[in-house]
Amino acid sequence: MEIDEIEKLETIKRLTSNCLNTLRPVDNKNRIHIAEIKVYDYYELASVIRNLMKLCIVALDHDGAKVPDTIEGQSIDVGLILEIALQLFPIDEFELLNEISILFPADSRNENENILKE
Repeated sequence: MEIDEIEKLETIKRLTSNCLNTLRPVDNKNRIHIAEIKVYDYYELASVIRNLMKLCIVALDHDGAKVPDTIEGQSIDVGLILEIALQLFPIDEFELLNEISILFPADSRNENENILKE
């Protein structure tokens, strides 16, 4: 390997350890991971679950497009659902992808593909 390639590999190793944060492995056997959400207390967790369920009810009822009258507290806190989605969004991983794209610009990828074809 060339020195430049070794430096790039070391950079990728460092970035990987710093940026792959959204998923944490449970164990190495079955490749299962955990993604965490942060809530203040059980009440907020219950609110998240209830709002997700209400959103699913509305999504399933194409005609009515509203939470049934039998469900207490019919409004859906879309902001809360979006907050959870933002917590799960893998922004650090996108940073890693960006850094890798800088290390390996499109021109050099085309050169590597040509080398592999030969």
